[in-house]
Amino acid sequence: MTIDRGVTRRTLLRAGGAGAGIAAAGLALPGIATATPALGRSRPVLTHGVQAGDATTDGAIIWTRADRPARMLVELADDERFRRSHTVRGPVLTPDTDGTGKLRLTHLPAGREVHYRVVAEDLDGRGRSEALAGSFRTAPVGRADVRFTWSGDVAGQGWGINPDIGGMTAYRAMLDRRPDFFLHSGDTVYADGPLAESVTLPDGRVWHNIVTPAKTKVAETLAEYRGQFAYNMLDENVRAFAARVPSIVQWDDHEVLNNWYPGEILDLPQYTEKRVDVLAARAFQAFHEWQPIDARRAVDGRVYRSFSYGRHVEVFVLDMRTYKDANTAPRDQPGVILGERQARWLVDGLARSTATWKIVAADLPIGLTVPDGADIEGVANGRPGAPGGREHELAGVLRSLARRRVRNVVWLTADVHYTAAHHYSPDRAAVADFDPFWEFVSGPLHAGAFGPNALDPTFGPEAVFVHHPPAANASPLEGYQHFGELDIDGHSGDLTVHLRDGKGTSLWSTTLRPQR
Repeated sequence: MTIDRGVTRRTLLRAGGAGAGIAAAGLALPGIATATPALGRSRPVLTHGVQAGDATTDGAIIWTRADRPARMLVELADDERFRRSHTVRGPVLTPDTDGTGKLRLTHLPAGREVHYRVVAEDLDGRGRSEALAGSFRTAPVGRADVRFTWSGDVAGQGWGINPDIGGMTAYRAMLDRRPDFFLHSGDTVYADGPLAESVTLPDGRVWHNIVTPAKTKVAETLAEYRGQFAYNMLDENVRAFAARVPSIVQWDDHEVLNNWYPGEILDLPQYTEKRVDVLAARAFQAFHEWQPIDARRAVDGRVYRSFSYGRHVEVFVLDMRTYKDANTAPRDQPGVILGERQARWLVDGLARSTATWKIVAADLPIGLTVPDGADIEGVANGRPGAPGGREHELAGVLRSLARRRVRNVVWLTADVHYTAAHHYSPDRAAVADFDPFWEFVSGPLHAGAFGPNALDPTFGPEAVFVHHPPAANASPLEGYQHFGELDIDGHSGDLTVHLRDGKGTSLWSTTLRPQR
């Protein structure tokens, strides 16, 4: 078992607040020390493990959280015994950031395994926390083999951390694949998805959730949004994965609420704050506090950014939330999903890239119709014929890539809670001025499974493979959790895609050879 059965909904509810409440309770979760000065402990405690993210050729972001104001210290070594190490001083961890903090490591060798230990030191220097260890590999240069996984959708549709099944076990399956990094495609939390202590399944089985105060209602306050991220880090599988695999994280809708768009005013009784822009600002702050993201690498200081991994791989991370137009916008007029600046950055970056494979990490699929009631949430407008609505902007991106002869572009996404391989071709499309490409979909990582969504014919998609449950909102017990894996051969540059289930079994694969 990976979750302490002694931690129940009731004991957590007695703990108090969402972010600090775990520490206040003094609960002994595996890998999370939670003592506080009020309980007689004199040393700081790192409450939610460690994470690495946004790795580059010379370093990465290291993240942690302390139970009180303390100085973050990171010890580095090239071996797990730390026989030759040095320590880097990090920021002071304060309540202003919910006790979280990040340190950007630099001047490390490329393509090397780096071992680190994090401690929190009292501000007077008299006491230090127990050290928490992790490791990551810096990005390589040259013709290196690269493996990474991607997925999204965590703790959604009522399916939280279930101690009966060992928690969020797909993370353990991904760790067993030993990826160089993990691309989180969004819906990193479900801020709009409260959890019940138990859920009775159609066949009579009972699903049990660990529930914290933040997970008993929709998130509206900053503390409640912070509590969404704190919740996922209670899972031992998540913490073990985060400590060993650097992540590249983007957001989608459920970090705020389902299908949100800028300027939206809610008409939902469960929300007292109706202004989505206010909720989004709070969610964005919590997202950046709790994820190992380097905001300085983002073009706009928010989400969209790029990373190179050797000669063969460059990843372009999109933000399809911040700049999109209203879901109620007319579908027969040009719409916005990226915004002019981000669309131009994407095209220019792909055109300048010298990597064999240009990976576009999209938090929404291209050709799947994603409805929002009678309106449209995603890119596809659900209508045949020439591009309309947000499709118009994407058509401009694809047209520009073809005109500039950008080859070997692969799109990755999650969002729709099943896994699929889509091939797009102008031979089947309503428009002809773009090059064929692949889009691979994989999720959920730990949430309800759905699908399949209808394919919009505008860009000529063909569903080459689909794996989805027979009924909507299938629990993680039913075997429809998914993650994807890309393996790039350093010698040939060939890219092999595996669409895997939550246990790591390959359901479908194909090998793509680069166009020269």
